[in-house]
Amino acid sequence: MMNITFLGHASLLIETQGKSLLVDPFISANEKASHINIDELKVDYILITHGHQDHVLDVEAIAERTKAQIISNFEIVSYYGEKGLNGHPMNHGGEFSFDFGQLKYVNAIHSSVLPDGTYGGNPGGFILSNAEACIYIAGDTALTMDMKLIPMTSPKLDLAILPIGDNFTMGVNDAVIASEFVECDKVLGYHYDTFPPIVIDQADAKEKFKAKGKELLLPSIGEKISL
Repeated sequence: MMNITFLGHASLLIETQGKSLLVDPFISANEKASHINIDELKVDYILITHGHQDHVLDVEAIAERTKAQIISNFEIVSYYGEKGLNGHPMNHGGEFSFDFGQLKYVNAIHSSVLPDGTYGGNPGGFILSNAEACIYIAGDTALTMDMKLIPMTSPKLDLAILPIGDNFTMGVNDAVIASEFVECDKVLGYHYDTFPPIVIDQADAKEKFKAKGKELLLPSIGEKISL
């Protein structure tokens, strides 16, 4: 069974195949996630979709404590490597077999720069697949036709994790289309409600997915879902 805990904004903790994967940790400065203690997180890997502060804020503190391996694009892994942190670089279309399953780095339409102004490479998303489940972590992205390639090149998705907050990423209407492109009927929405520009009407969002025969999951911070 794959367990996914929503840690607020675009941060996730994925427990699968006996390993713990932390995605885009922005926790310590998120007032809505004040009950999550980053010093208590058990982490084997840290997956980073791009370099913006609201996705990498807690990377160094957690990686230094846990010795977790950072997985991201070449530029981000190199950046943290210069700080003495362990990493595995990937790039678009590339796939690698880890001890937690197969991981593929896929396209995202966004921007990427690290908090100190260092170039953060091209943003991306991840397809994670193993014997327990197959999930798509979109990262920050616009709706893109490249999403149609995912069901053509990956196992059938059990869950699509999509940004729905609009303004900086696609919003609900485009996320519904994205779920159709990736051929997945169960969607976990993220990157919403953290800041005023990305506040959404949650009831309306769920209805829009339901109208297309899909389920939108909006877990509370700290809530776990199982696949």
